[in-house]
Amino acid sequence: MQVFSIPMTTRFRGITVREGLIFEGSAGWSEFSPFLDYDNAESGPWAAAAIDSAQHDWPVPLRDTVPVNCIVPAVDPEAAARLVLASNGCRTAKIKVADPGQALADDIARVEAVRDALGPGGKIRIDVNGLWSVDEAVAGINLLDRAAGGLEYVEQPCRTVEELAAVRRRVDVPIAADESIRKAADPMRVVELDAADIAVLKVQPLGGVQACLRIAQQIGIPVVVSSALETSIGLAAGIALAAALPELPYACGLATTSLLTADVVAHPLVPVNGALPVGRTVADPERLAAVAADDETADRWIARFGAIRKDLGL
Repeated sequence: MQVFSIPMTTRFRGITVREGLIFEGSAGWSEFSPFLDYDNAESGPWAAAAIDSAQHDWPVPLRDTVPVNCIVPAVDPEAAARLVLASNGCRTAKIKVADPGQALADDIARVEAVRDALGPGGKIRIDVNGLWSVDEAVAGINLLDRAAGGLEYVEQPCRTVEELAAVRRRVDVPIAADESIRKAADPMRVVELDAADIAVLKVQPLGGVQACLRIAQQIGIPVVVSSALETSIGLAAGIALAAALPELPYACGLATTSLLTADVVAHPLVPVNGALPVGRTVADPERLAAVAADDETADRWIARFGAIRKDLGL
């Protein structure tokens, strides 16, 4: 097991350094990288996913490449436009909004800049991470929909499933559920309450590729596969999930290596003509050595993984 610590290109999800560990099993390399604020119980599915990817082959892919969106953090409009123009052919942009300390006017300016950079044919989706109230969501969605010239969808505008359902009844823009699925005791509640048009699935938080395929089949609404801010080792599992889905109507949120200043593989997964290739990735000793965590951090991650595996009986 080898632990990495990689500075990020910009603050994202409140963090500036991404940490985790990678290891090789009989089926290939795998990643375990729950966020530092997650306790052992919440990190359990991440461990199960890592072990599953290391020990078992992924499903047979139905496509060779997966279309992806570029990711635009809560940056200023000029930086947002630069990210879109440097996204290697991505025609869909996912924009973070409602960042603490920013106003709706900042979000509008960022969305307008992305629209200009994409041109009229590009698609824009926004991610709120559950930070709006119902009334804030309705007002914000309507304003940002106009600024974007039409939003593809809004991801997790509010925290609870009940709030998502209330927002969905009051706006015309499709609603996507992320945290309401991956952090829920019962992911099916989103469907039962008609709270979302789209399900966002992430391999590590939901227990692995096969677990996500089962959820996709049960949930019965279109799926977007997204990353949990992994290295290319972890991203490959998300791509494997997207490649195995019977239908893939939306670009996936897997082009996130641009948020990291380095990677653990020789050829990081970056889009080519707006898509990522399907297949396993292999750790590169030199790249991994360059981002190796210090001994204290490494010991903490290895102990954390061991404790969770013991709790899970894995």
